Amino acid sequence: MQTLPLTLYRTESIKVLEQCAIQDYGIPGFELMNRAGEAVFQCLKEKCPDAASVAVVCGRGNNAGDGCIAARLALLAGLQVKVYISAPEKLTGDAQKAFKQYAEANGSISYWLPAQPIAAADVIIDALFGTGLDRPVSGEYRAAIEAINESQCRVIAIDMPSGLSADTGNVMACAVKADYTVTFIGLKQGLFTGQAADYCGEICYSSLAVPEAVFQALSSAVYRVVGTTWPRRARYTHKGDNGHVLVIGGDAGYSGAAKLAGEAALRVGAGLVSIATRTEHAPLMNMNRPELMCHGVETAQQLEPLLDRINVIVLGPGLGQSIWAKALLVKAISARKPLVIDADGLNLLAVFSKKQPDWILTPHPGEASRLLGCPTAQIQQDRFAAVRSLQAKFGGIAVLKGAGTLIASDHDIAVSTTGNPGMATGGMGDVLSGVIAGLVAQGLPLKEAAQQGVYCHSLAADRAAGTDGERGLLASDLMPYLRRLVNNN
Repeated sequence: MQTLPLTLYRTESIKVLEQCAIQDYGIPGFELMNRAGEAVFQCLKEKCPDAASVAVVCGRGNNAGDGCIAARLALLAGLQVKVYISAPEKLTGDAQKAFKQYAEANGSISYWLPAQPIAAADVIIDALFGTGLDRPVSGEYRAAIEAINESQCRVIAIDMPSGLSADTGNVMACAVKADYTVTFIGLKQGLFTGQAADYCGEICYSSLAVPEAVFQALSSAVYRVVGTTWPRRARYTHKGDNGHVLVIGGDAGYSGAAKLAGEAALRVGAGLVSIATRTEHAPLMNMNRPELMCHGVETAQQLEPLLDRINVIVLGPGLGQSIWAKALLVKAISARKPLVIDADGLNLLAVFSKKQPDWILTPHPGEASRLLGCPTAQIQQDRFAAVRSLQAKFGGIAVLKGAGTLIASDHDIAVSTTGNPGMATGGMGDVLSGVIAGLVAQGLPLKEAAQQGVYCHSLAADRAAGTDGERGLLASDLMPYLRRLVNNN
């Protein structure tokens, strides 16, 4: 499988990179278009080697030019090719030139009305929009996308699946569901979060041989997370060297959440884990996990002896929003220890609206909406903007969970692409908070702990789902895989 670059870009930055290649390094725009068409054709050959017929559905921009070049190459290679285009006279510049070259090669053209179905083909190449879309899809283009999706053909999208925002990963009314997306010059940040996972298929990348100096001239503060190699421990290490995590949570009826967080912290290598919970839970919570030190705590004052000897706090799993919960939250925040705040800890924080640098917040979109005082749909509409707002309002590190989890510091945003839909079940967030805290306890800086915790947690879920499937995956199923991952297995 191709190794993708780490850096991600917004559409406006991709345009700057392209113009830099053209103006500063003398690469003609039509040459870049030819390289893009060649990359699409190579994807066709490599990913669909049995394809004998190809339909290329074109719009009116440069994406259509890329499609026409790929169509001509497929035609010259002996494939049966048809280009579908409703208004070729509206093509301009390089795209018009590419279309004329295809027509002069005696390529088949359908001046297509989208109400008609696409003729049977082995592969459809989506050359409608690429990254240029800035409004919801409607009219003939919506009909074209629906026809592509109804065809049951394999689909290769050029640069972005048409209808998917390159900046947010959000579907703009409707979008092409591609099996492969061939993207150029720089990776678009919208390929890796939000709804993109259901539309992009396998992502294939080509730099179009743009010089490396072009990329060095324009920095980006968004990048993909990759896993680290965990160092071996010194032979003389002891439990005190690996940190002490305190989990605060487990109100009446919710003891399981705190227990999951505690065990997760141990599984990634924390030396000690204590749990502060309701008195009735304390004698029972560690019955099948005796390594957890469970303490009945009914007042904030009873929390003080525990706070004196720990390195990091997990606040929120099963905490509830009672007077008891609020008192423990205030005491924990006043302790000035690093915090990982999740679940009801976040719901309480939405009321306090406090900002400080030494915590990691891990909301899902619903919790993020309460923290920011806006609808959940607004969070999901632009997840990058939402996570920036969370970090700016509350400080520290903000983790916006979901498909393509985002991790924001005051300088940058990281995107984790591990994980699967099986994680949409109770307790997964509790495990994540424990994983992150366990890494903080062992000395990782907050940003690194958040990034690697998210990556490792979701990769463990992928491993756990690998044998038996995603449906029915439990949060506790991740525990053995977490241990293997932090031991580089």
